[in-house]
Order: sequence, then C-alpha cells, then structure tokens
Amino acid sequence: MQRAATGEKKAIDLTSAHRWFLLILVSVGSSTIYAPAYLKNTFYDAQMSSLQITNAQVGGLLSAYAITATICYLPSGLVADRVRVRTLSAAGFILTSLLTVLYAMLPSYGVLVALFIGMGVTTILIWWGVRYKLVRLISEEKDYSKNIGLSYGFYGAAGLVVGLLGTWILSALGDNQQVAFRTFLLVLAGLIFVLGVLSYLFIPKFEGELLPTNRPMEVILDALRSLANPVVLICAVTMFFVYFFYTGITYTTPFLKNVVGASDNMTNIVSVFRTYGVTLLAGPVFGALAHKAKSPSRIIWIGSAIMVAGLATLALMPMNSGMVFVVVVLAIGLGFIANGVFGIVSAQLTEGKVALSTFGAATGVVSVVGFLPDSFSSTWFGSMLDAKPEGIEQGPIYSQIFWILAASALIAAAAAMALRWYVKKNSDNLIVAQAEAEAAVVAARAA
Repeated sequence: MQRAATGEKKAIDLTSAHRWFLLILVSVGSSTIYAPAYLKNTFYDAQMSSLQITNAQVGGLLSAYAITATICYLPSGLVADRVRVRTLSAAGFILTSLLTVLYAMLPSYGVLVALFIGMGVTTILIWWGVRYKLVRLISEEKDYSKNIGLSYGFYGAAGLVVGLLGTWILSALGDNQQVAFRTFLLVLAGLIFVLGVLSYLFIPKFEGELLPTNRPMEVILDALRSLANPVVLICAVTMFFVYFFYTGITYTTPFLKNVVGASDNMTNIVSVFRTYGVTLLAGPVFGALAHKAKSPSRIIWIGSAIMVAGLATLALMPMNSGMVFVVVVLAIGLGFIANGVFGIVSAQLTEGKVALSTFGAATGVVSVVGFLPDSFSSTWFGSMLDAKPEGIEQGPIYSQIFWILAASALIAAAAAMALRWYVKKNSDNLIVAQAEAEAAVVAARAA
C-alpha cells in the first residue's frame, strides 16, 4: 500500500521492455558520458592540435580528471544510497553535457583544467554510483551477474559507435581541424543531453533505493561498515588486480608493432578489435557463465588463471616476425578474457549478499581500491620502456611487464577463490545479515 502511494517500483513491477530499455540506457550512458574526458585515448592528435596545447598539457588534463575521480569514487557510492538514481542520472548527464559545450568552445588551458575537474565531479561524484546500482535495481539478485555482463556488451557497442562517429566527423571536416573537433564535441554534448532527458523520463522511483537518513555521521558510518565487510574488501582486492591486468593487456599493441614487427595497419586493427570488438561479446558471455555457475567468483578465478597462462606464454615466446600471428591471437584472446572478467567483478557483491540499501557505498569502496592502478601502472611501465630504444631491444622489458601482469592475474584468481570460500562458509550468516539490513531500512522508513 505504502509503495503504491509513493509510486515506488520493484524490478518485478517493470515490464520486460522497460527493464531492457533502462539496461541499455545506463550501459550506453556509461560509455558516452566519459567520452569527452577520455578523448586522449582515441583522438590524441586532434585534441592536442585543436586545443593548441602540448603533450604534457594533454596528460595534465587527464591527470586533473583522474585525481578528481579518485577523490570522488567513495562519496559517489554514498551519494547513490541517498539520492534517487533518476535524479543522479539526469543531473550527471545534463551537467556533463553543459561542460562539453564549454569544452567545444576550445578555451584556454586554465579553463580546460577547471573544466576537467568539473567533469570529474559530474561523471564520478554524481553519476558513477548510478552505473552499478541501476543495473542492480532492475535485476533480481540471481540475474545481476547476467545483466552486468550484458551491460558491458552494450557499453562496448556504444564505445565503438562513438569512436566511429568521431572518426567520420574528423575525416569529413578534416580541412579545418578545430571546426571538426568542435563539431564532434557538440555532437557528443547533444547525445549526453538526450541521455539525461531519457533518464528523467523513464527511470522510476525504486523501492528500497534510499537509506532513511541524510545525517552526515550516517554517511561516514556507511563507509566504515563497507570497509569492515569482508565481502566488500575481498571484492575490492579482486577488482584491483583484475583492473591491473585488464588495463595492462593494452601493452600487447606496442609489443606487436615494436618487437614482433607487425605492420601499422595490422596493429591498429588488432587494437580496435581488442578494445571494442571483444567487449561486445565478452561481457554477455561471462555474465551468462557467472549466472549459470551461480558464482561470479568461480568464473573470475578460472578466467584469471587462463590469463596467467596466456601472459606467461607471451613472456616466454621467441620475439621475431614469425610469431606475429601467435601474438595477434593471444592479444585478442587475452583481451576477450580480461574484458569478460572485469565486467563481472562487481557481481561478487551480490554473491556475497551485500544489501541493496548499501550497494552504492559498497561499489564506492570497491571503486576507490579497484581503480588505483590508473594512478601508477602507466607511469611504471612507461618508465621501464623508456629505458630502452624502441625495437627488438625492448623485448626483455615487455617480458617483464607480462610477468608482472601474470602475477597480478594470479593474485586476482586467489582473491576470487577466497571470496568463493568465504561465501560458502558463511552462507547462512550472510543471508541473515542481508535480510536484517533490508528490514532495518524498511522499519526506519516506516518510522
């Protein structure tokens, strides 16, 4: 009765079409909303020349965004437990859209730094908590693993479309680089704005999505409770090491070109396919496997173990042009597994019976720890490679990198096995704790 009066919904109250629409919305959005901040990864030269900035300044913009993001990951989860997903999604999209319009004006470097800091706030503090929580809200607990896998499939599709759209615009208007770059940013701003409007119109109020208090002390206690939850901590450790090898696998591209001797064309094709193409399949496949196994952790440790073997093979193989085909197959295959494993790590939270009411706080903690490799891995590996000139001389350095990534995959496998063991050992207690947490929220809301 109370739910009917407030207009709140559960996943089962939504039609199948409505749930699919929201899954696609949040998945496409999770790719598109970050495109303006990460244009360096796909349109480096166009960004630098259009903004008339140096290589160091390009890196400085992304650093400003990354530092802001790191600060915002934890509070983003806490905010997601206290503000409706519909409000956060619409606000995050629309504010990011407005910042992208400002970005399209190609302002001074000082303004750009402030703008990238602002995008760190709008995309992470405001929007990041929506990413996993909305998928959780539209899923029955047993379906979360499957749905988050499908979500990463749509994420990859959207990234591919945005990349191809940008390539077409920059090519079609290539006579004036600044006009082309500005046009692409304005198109992105329009797409992001539309996603914000759709969020406001179609995301309902969900039952149980909000905690019953907004007191600051309760926010701090939520973070501490998540930090004290073994499931959250083990999931965070798993995410850290999975994300480490997930991002590190990109080094197969320069290895393929500089050491094995593949052509530029082959290298570009492998890079695009490994980055976007495999994501279309890896997320849904691994989500379905985790759903069927009823244990994302089991699939994560198996996938991570395969990564260990594949990375060790790369580190040990002869480094000559006769190995091009082998490296191509390994690069794409390992990219597929890395994408798939990364896509289902957050499903460990449902496996460990983390209550829906604190899911945002839990994902915030996992994100803070899990994405730390962004702060050091590229610098670390880059300094290793800078010690040697490009070419076959860098082969031993790449071997070291692949061994480091293999060690990361081994630790990820061990962490996933630890979570599986912990959940099996404490199954009854976890179910009781989850029920008590949800009952406490219901009672507090009723009071």
